[in-house]
Amino acid sequence: MRTFGNLLVRGLIVGLFAGLLAGTFAYVMGEPHIDAAIAIEQAGGAAHTHGEEPAAAGEPEPLVSRTGQRFGLFLATSLYGVALGGLFAVAFALLRRRLRTSSDSYAALGLAAAGFVGIVLVPFLKYPPNPPAVGDPETITKRTVTYLLTLVIGLLAVWAGVAAYRWAQRFGDAPWIRLAGGGLAFVATVVAVYLILPAINEVPGSFPATLLWQFRFASLGTQAVLWTLLGFGYAALVDRRTQVTSPAESAAA
Repeated sequence: MRTFGNLLVRGLIVGLFAGLLAGTFAYVMGEPHIDAAIAIEQAGGAAHTHGEEPAAAGEPEPLVSRTGQRFGLFLATSLYGVALGGLFAVAFALLRRRLRTSSDSYAALGLAAAGFVGIVLVPFLKYPPNPPAVGDPETITKRTVTYLLTLVIGLLAVWAGVAAYRWAQRFGDAPWIRLAGGGLAFVATVVAVYLILPAINEVPGSFPATLLWQFRFASLGTQAVLWTLLGFGYAALVDRRTQVTSPAESAAA
């Protein structure tokens, strides 16, 4: 019997490697766009302060240089991957018996797909990320709260879709009936939340749209790499014949 502790350790290991590779993707695909956005901000600041005294126009140096930020990127994605891998393992242990499949690998892949949709894709479509040089610092609390709220709603929308998918079995065994029921419940929940939550758009009209969306798709790609590697990596480490124990059962043993 594979215990909860064993599943947790595997999740942490897979999360670490997934975080490192996601950081590599972000470094290659995202950092050039961040540098370009910072250059635009600096150019705009220089234009606004043109003709002022150097002492008045000068800005404090950043606490961490761009080189330090680039190295910190890998540390951040690695720590995030480890934390996400641990949470993923906990969710797998708690929900495994509720997932209607005899394969642990399919269960891990399905859980990763659901997590990506609820935690990443739903918030991204409502509040896509902006480069660090874009945005009003005074609204960071509002943006953080609304983003986290959208994340929670995304998970609830996934749960509603799964519940509707299973409930639709009462009307027949045809796969399209279940898919239609689950899809409608998911979309209805997401659309309702999108209409209720406020719209936040702080991107200046002069900011290049191409650069903005290149950064956003690089951010989405980083998350996609992380969740894909987490799902397939964890699926490779579990076996469908493994009997999974919950945290309570593991403690009792």
